[in-house]
Amino acid sequence: MWSSEDKARDTVRRQGRGLSASQVAEKVAEAVVRVRETRQQAASPDDWGELGGDPAELARVWAARLEEWRRVAAFLKVKGHSTYEPAQDQQGTLWAGEPEQRRREALTRQQGWLARQRDEQDELRTELWLAADVSRRLRAIASRAGLSPEQVLAQLAEHARMNDDGMVTVEPFLPR
Repeated sequence: MWSSEDKARDTVRRQGRGLSASQVAEKVAEAVVRVRETRQQAASPDDWGELGGDPAELARVWAARLEEWRRVAAFLKVKGHSTYEPAQDQQGTLWAGEPEQRRREALTRQQGWLARQRDEQDELRTELWLAADVSRRLRAIASRAGLSPEQVLAQLAEHARMNDDGMVTVEPFLPR
């Protein structure tokens, strides 16, 4: 769910808190070296390093970190802040909220899907064979109401009630 950029921004916000401009510059220099190393590692698929994993993904993460460290360094320079405080970084704060927003949206979509699944489990689909005379009567009723026989049966079922002694009744209703 988190992109390389999301991971990099989160890491930089956590690691950058309270760092001075010179310390951020050191982080930029470190990221430059890491980007070069991980790109070299990704270019030779036989050498996946001692930690394993996907070297191409690691290269993307470090490239994103480098970009974010550079953005933080530029932020400090432009704003004239002596140290980096994520709360003062409006762009970083906005970006930090995006993964959480996407997570909430995904959870909402999943909850909707689960509700639809539960509803589908409660639905009843049936094939019904009726005697010829009952079938003709049902078709005539449906025709007069401008509905299909299935719609008439569905509405009958909606209006059916069972009383305390087990008798099923259907109050008169106007098919819609």
